Amino acid sequence: MANILHRVGIKTTSIDAVYHALTTREGLAAWWTNDTTGEGDQVGNIIAFRFGAGGFDMEVKKLQAPELVEWEVVGGPEEWIGTTVKFNLKQDGDYVIVLFQQLNWREEVEFMYHCSTKWALFLMSLKELLETGKGSPNPDDVKIDNWN
Repeated sequence: MANILHRVGIKTTSIDAVYHALTTREGLAAWWTNDTTGEGDQVGNIIAFRFGAGGFDMEVKKLQAPELVEWEVVGGPEEWIGTTVKFNLKQDGDYVIVLFQQLNWREEVEFMYHCSTKWALFLMSLKELLETGKGSPNPDDVKIDNWN
């Protein structure tokens, strides 16, 4: 199995604000894609994320406020189905550290490389949102190829 891993520090002393951005439709739409439906604040909920090239449906699997958000991909591209998306949060002085994981890719296909780059860009969008008040969600994100 292959995994995507990223670490981002967000300059804020409010771990709750980061958790909120990961668990509410409003927060998710402000940094990942503005075409977001559903709420991520209850285990079992389905959150739908749509992009120009398609989308993903995530089932909320675990929530441990304000330190853990975990989803399972239940709809979307075949490569994503069954992967787990995790956000581990920890306060470190003036920063909240986000340890991001997308776990259990069946194999390292080219699409995984694309997704790793896009996750990095969207995690920077999350950082921008919390540090400046404005993220860069889809469709205002950086486009890296014809997959978007």
